[in-house]
Amino acid sequence: MKDIYISEISRLLGVQKWQVVNCVELLGEGATVPFISRYRKEKTGSLSDVDVASVKHHADAFDEMEKRKDTILATISEAGALTDALKAAIESTVDSRTLEDLYLPYKPKRRTRATIAREAGAGPLAEAMWNFEVHDPEIVARKYINEKAETVPDVLSFARDIIAEKISETAAVREQLRKVFLSRNIVSKATKKASENPSESSKYRAWMDYREPLSRIAPHRLLAMLRAADEGFLSLKIDASPEKSADNIYYILCKGRRFPAKPLEAELRKAIGDSYSRLLEPSITGEVLAIAKEKADAESIRIFGENLRQLLLAPPVGGHRTLAIDPGFRTGCKVVCLDEMGNLLHHEAIFPHPPQNEKVKSIMAVSSMLEKYGIECIAIGSGTASRETEEFIRKVSLPDGVRVFTVSEDGASIYSASDVAREEFPDEDVTVRGAVSIGRRLMDPLAELVKIDPKSLGVGQYQWDVDQKLLKEKLDSTVESCVNAVGVNLNTASEYLLRYVSGVGPTLAHNIVEYRTGNGAFSSREQLRDVKRLGDKVFQQCAGFLRIPGAENPLDNSAVHPETYGLVRRMASSLGVEESELAGSSELCSRLRPEDFVTDEFGIPTITDIIRELAKPGLDPRAEATEFEFCHDIHSIEDLSAGMTLPGIVTNITAFGAFVDIGIKTQGLVHVSRMGVPRGTDPSSVLSLHQHISVTVDAVELDRGRISLSLNKSN
Repeated sequence: MKDIYISEISRLLGVQKWQVVNCVELLGEGATVPFISRYRKEKTGSLSDVDVASVKHHADAFDEMEKRKDTILATISEAGALTDALKAAIESTVDSRTLEDLYLPYKPKRRTRATIAREAGAGPLAEAMWNFEVHDPEIVARKYINEKAETVPDVLSFARDIIAEKISETAAVREQLRKVFLSRNIVSKATKKASENPSESSKYRAWMDYREPLSRIAPHRLLAMLRAADEGFLSLKIDASPEKSADNIYYILCKGRRFPAKPLEAELRKAIGDSYSRLLEPSITGEVLAIAKEKADAESIRIFGENLRQLLLAPPVGGHRTLAIDPGFRTGCKVVCLDEMGNLLHHEAIFPHPPQNEKVKSIMAVSSMLEKYGIECIAIGSGTASRETEEFIRKVSLPDGVRVFTVSEDGASIYSASDVAREEFPDEDVTVRGAVSIGRRLMDPLAELVKIDPKSLGVGQYQWDVDQKLLKEKLDSTVESCVNAVGVNLNTASEYLLRYVSGVGPTLAHNIVEYRTGNGAFSSREQLRDVKRLGDKVFQQCAGFLRIPGAENPLDNSAVHPETYGLVRRMASSLGVEESELAGSSELCSRLRPEDFVTDEFGIPTITDIIRELAKPGLDPRAEATEFEFCHDIHSIEDLSAGMTLPGIVTNITAFGAFVDIGIKTQGLVHVSRMGVPRGTDPSSVLSLHQHISVTVDAVELDRGRISLSLNKSN
């Protein structure tokens, strides 16, 4: 990669150039983001997985830019217009908009007014005027009168059309106007469609007559306004002054030259006015809105990625026999029983709610399942009839130790109708699959949620409005990061979960499961080498993230990479113990000094990681799931009143606040201004997804179905 790109990535990320160089080199060799961040800390200066992913993102973008430059240079060269100065300017830029500005005058275009003007013979006069070689254009224009330009005003009009296009294609002009527009207000007005469709446009009423500096507008407001504009309810513009903009353009054209004579100035200013209103203002408005949207997209995608990370790393209850319920009224509650591994043991429907009201029969059915299948945990979906089902379950005589949890249903219906669900349960209907998913989410959220499109998990902000390519990149990297941070049980992981393990992917995930099915459980990581198409490079990338509980070598159930097993032998030998004694002994590990084991290949960061892992090998980094109870007196929004203090669970975090489940269908919003923190604080720095909190009801809008909450200081 060229040094200009390395330098720019270094500047953008605030890291050293050597870190970028090494990171790009490792990525070029086929190393994955998790592998690089976890096992190549010496080479990257301990860059985090987020930093490595950012380096990869920018490196890929600059690779695409380099291809674009090749295309542009070839096109300009074929047109015979490529100069050394232009070539140098194109090759040295690292900004995509600057690149396109440089290309714009040479870019093949449709038939324009300037094209027609050149066909009318006004080209030479326009060039002379553009170069300030004319004193009085009106006098010179007489020479260019012809059958297409029959009068002097016709000739001058054609010349101005050519000049207007040249102005609109001048890089310095476009750059200056972008700076001006980005410093101004975005102004939104209601359209005729909005007034004709008040019910549809009402959700955008806050922006029907609105202005705010574009540089300060919150991402969610901008995305909402852009969506409203796309739907035809708002018109958007930038309140830049046409007069000041025209003056700026004029002085840019005159820069480094003597000011033109008055007759020429008059014609140039007419061309500038036309260029601004007809070509530049619409184009630059679109560009600065796109720039602002890119920033809004980046922030929204960041929030979505962080929410997804917290969701995937939610505390699991682990391998406990689980009874899961997908609640419902008319159609009943679908109940499934799962064993410790999440396998389906039994399913049936119960009808404890109206209209059937079979409460006694349902209690007997649940009691029987609890006893027969040795149930240890109960998972209740958070959708329709969730509260009623939870209250029903708590009336059942539960065996000692049985815990009850409410589990988010977001995306469960997507999973139940997916190819993955059909492959797992070809003989069951969607209701059974959905209930199984609810139960498995409680047991291991990460293993279950990776089967569902992250955009369907209910933790995003305008996820359908942001750049979908960037969103997918972020979500994929987040899922991959979470899977590899936790580690994967090689002998129980589903094919779908294995796909996200560093270096594996769909084909090898299938081959691993196929090998496991045909040969039985893996007893060592070395056996991975026997899997079809899993070569040395893939083994290097994936082995450290795969765990084998009960393996003969305890390191095979840890995050210690096989390439450093020799280091562990040296460590154990230095203490006069076996490796099996060292693994899991915090006391022995505390005696090890990292500096005693440094080699040319592995330094202090890697050795410190190894010692930390040896102290608690294979420890799941996730917290332990805890039970939660909503207020028993609240069942609907009508039961709420201002001043009530309620328990709640954070379900989504946005740039403007957090949504909280308080046990009813409608979720409440704790706006960031009601969190008791300084203005400008990021809500995600105050609250986390699934956090149990205490809130106070500030206001209830029954007509709009809105609940405003405040965060209590006790949190």
